[in-house]
Amino acid sequence: MRSARRWQAAAAALAIAGSAFAAAPTAQARTGACPELTVTQGWYGQNKARLQELVDTYGRCGKGAGAARGHQPVAVFDWDNTVVKNDVGDATMYWMLRHSKIRRPQHGDWHTTSRYLTEPAATALAAACPADAATLPTATDPRCADEIRTVYGDGRTTAGAAAFAGWDRRTIEPQYAWLAQLMSGWRAGDIRSFARAARAENLAAPIGARQRVGTAEVMGWVRYYDQQRDLIRTLERAGFDVWVTSASPEPVVDVWAAGVGIAPDHTIGIRPVTAHGRLTPHLKGCGSVADGEDAMITYIDGKRCWINQEVFGVRGAAAERVQPAARRQVFAAGDSDTDVSFLRDATGLRLVLNRNKNELMCRAYDNSDGRWIVNPMFIQPKGQKSGTYPCATTAYTGRDGTAGPVRRADGTVVPDQRDSVYGG
Repeated sequence: MRSARRWQAAAAALAIAGSAFAAAPTAQARTGACPELTVTQGWYGQNKARLQELVDTYGRCGKGAGAARGHQPVAVFDWDNTVVKNDVGDATMYWMLRHSKIRRPQHGDWHTTSRYLTEPAATALAAACPADAATLPTATDPRCADEIRTVYGDGRTTAGAAAFAGWDRRTIEPQYAWLAQLMSGWRAGDIRSFARAARAENLAAPIGARQRVGTAEVMGWVRYYDQQRDLIRTLERAGFDVWVTSASPEPVVDVWAAGVGIAPDHTIGIRPVTAHGRLTPHLKGCGSVADGEDAMITYIDGKRCWINQEVFGVRGAAAERVQPAARRQVFAAGDSDTDVSFLRDATGLRLVLNRNKNELMCRAYDNSDGRWIVNPMFIQPKGQKSGTYPCATTAYTGRDGTAGPVRRADGTVVPDQRDSVYGG
């Protein structure tokens, strides 16, 4: 377990900082002492100015009454489609399939790869993939590659049967977790080497490139967002403690995050349990979830738990709850419903890249406290969503998968929202 940061900041100082920031939606007069954002292209409306104001207000260079002296403000970024365009977990999975790097499950039983895998999925995988190969020949066996890729990417078998069942929709996504679980048998260093190879290929490929995995053509490129690199660099120069959280496997995120200057001790991804130096199909837990229960990854409420535990040192079930303002991130950035909880926890500003995700966009456009800002994706932004986001009826997904209305902290229902910040 990585050592957690110790926080002794005064809640009153942060409350003053938050009040000052919320009361000034446009940039304060520059003092010249704070580092400045340098990338202008791609920012919507006043977003760049709002972000600069965040730096000026909360950074150690801040001159306003809102600067919380003696406290290192925290900024947390989601990774996939927030700091980079496309998904580095997908990129690594595709590379592993193309290079036959997935090991046969223990005793040939696919149920050992995920406690949520359904019987139809286990049967389909066993039928498609050879039972006598230590490492599955997915580079040359399209049937096996297709079955794994489809279960991972679609949550269904190639025949259309549901691949996973019985999970808490607010703490884990078994498809995301399955990639980390399929890395079983390798050392973390092996996975980092796979991720480096996939990273090199995906950065070298032209924007829009496709690659063949099994019989399918899939995404084959990734790009860092220059705007986010600039923002991370500026925040760090201003004294922010910058972290990355992702629902991709942590060894993979470690490799990619280095490209924006984030060290492995500041990345939080899906963490497999290790045995004798090798990854196992089980996952480390957070809060009230023990290691090996495989029920709490960096996903929606799970992201809140992992941030509270690893960044702020909150232990036990308390890590699953919203913390006092002095023990929460000042800034957060994300792009998906998977990021909703840790974005809501940010006390200063919340940056959302619009990918038309229902719950997230309902909360961002509702903007009940004035701290949400929305930006189109910096590369290949999505166009305007047709109609409205169904905030008042079905945009929220409950723990059992039941759809319902999005509610504010006080219980009131968020009305339907129209998409207003989108690509051309």
